[in-house]
Amino acid sequence: MVVPELKAWQTARPHVERFARAVRPGLVRAVEAVRPWLVRSLGAMRLRIVRLTTVQFTAGAALLGLALAATVVTAAGPWDSSGQRTAERDLAASLEGAGGADHGPGSGPGSGTSEKAPRPAPSAPAVLAGLGRTTGSVSSPSEKALSDVLGPLLDDPSLGSERTAAVVDVATGKRLYGRAADEALTPASTTKIATAVAALSAAGADHRIATRTALEPGTKELVLVGGGDPTLTAREKANGNASLRTLADETARALKARKLDAVTLSYDTTLYDGPVLHPISPNPNIAPVTALMTDEGRLDDSSSGPADRSTDPAEDAARQFAALLNDRGIKTESPGPSKATGRAEPLAKVESPPLSALVERMLTNSDNDIAEALARQTALASGEQASFEGGSTAIRTQLQKLELPLEGVKFADGSGLDRADRLTADLLTALLAKAGAPDHPELRPALTGLPVAGFTGTLRNRYSGQPGTGVVRAKTGTLTGVHTLAGTVVNTEGRLLAFAFLTSSDSPTDPAATQKALDGAASALATCGCGS
Repeated sequence: MVVPELKAWQTARPHVERFARAVRPGLVRAVEAVRPWLVRSLGAMRLRIVRLTTVQFTAGAALLGLALAATVVTAAGPWDSSGQRTAERDLAASLEGAGGADHGPGSGPGSGTSEKAPRPAPSAPAVLAGLGRTTGSVSSPSEKALSDVLGPLLDDPSLGSERTAAVVDVATGKRLYGRAADEALTPASTTKIATAVAALSAAGADHRIATRTALEPGTKELVLVGGGDPTLTAREKANGNASLRTLADETARALKARKLDAVTLSYDTTLYDGPVLHPISPNPNIAPVTALMTDEGRLDDSSSGPADRSTDPAEDAARQFAALLNDRGIKTESPGPSKATGRAEPLAKVESPPLSALVERMLTNSDNDIAEALARQTALASGEQASFEGGSTAIRTQLQKLELPLEGVKFADGSGLDRADRLTADLLTALLAKAGAPDHPELRPALTGLPVAGFTGTLRNRYSGQPGTGVVRAKTGTLTGVHTLAGTVVNTEGRLLAFAFLTSSDSPTDPAATQKALDGAASALATCGCGS
């Protein structure tokens, strides 16, 4: 099975290379202030970082996992609007002195050059090259070899009382290693991988979530209609998200064109059904789940991580909109809940980034608000009610259509915050393999959004001293007594592997020790050829 480089990427490559060359000097200067700290830290770890050239970046080195984005390059470019892959590129560019590419004889210490020169680092094959190898050109790791390597690591007492694992060759879909792989455990936030695949399958990678305004006929009632976009922002800088300010601009213009300078404002959240509070709420990790909110209901200027949340994000969003309209010469009364009728005249709308970008942001930052929104978008696309129950049903339905292993699996939400969720290592690796399959390019964001070990998202501060730094891409999962890790890695023989490790313990383990053990197991896959 060979996956050729896509024509869209071939066309875009020269432009990307020129852009990368143009901005590279500025990027390096920008990170000069943090270079000493990075070099000292990496030196202490004895970590060898690849010196990446512009060509290596644009070719999609597996170190940063860029190549899998080729399938969505026409929509988002090789580095998306969220800055995820841009951040990876910038950080790698800043580390020029901390490691060098292995250019063969005559490079690095021991080759006659200065002993102060950075040591060459072994380069991992490009991800698409890993995908594109024929099954006979490079052998898959053998089950025995993987068992010899992973067995002792997964026996680590710091993992607690229960642990399951699976490793799959993405190119073939064949399971190479399993340890109670069909036993369902609480998955925590690795549930988001399932949510990502289901949402992309049901609604499509290009789907955008609209927030709109409508004017009821024969009245002066203006309705702000929520479409379920948790990234809608009221801030001055939208940073690629849908802007409530833009919606106010366009709405005010439409009203003034109709000779209206005063309206009764109401807001419509009826797209969603059921409870708005997650079972763990109130909680700083998630806002009430409603079809209308701005900035995830955050009461500070944060964009990720825990934060104090609004108790009524929809009402707050409507009040913000009323203030914006007033600033634009449209007077409003205090907003209240309502429902836009089918006869209401559309005035304006703004749209979220494409679903592909929302999936990547959700996975990178483990964003619970986006996860629950995507579960409801999956429900709407599947003909289910947009609720916790409807989202869970729709996720399962979509995964059944993809013929994924669901025995013993249970979905209770889209984020993994609910301990009633149950997933298997078999399912998680099958999800990742399906997202890497050539016949499912629409699912690629479920891979490109995975955090990069030591670089981005929830793995940014992990993998200290581990050889998986910059090579492992994985979704983390953490609840009290529960630690999980699922993702991909290209091993030293060029095979792209999907892995999943789930652990659970009645007596909570030391989180730092458990996470280090899981990171060590993933790193072992990166350094083990283990060919048969």
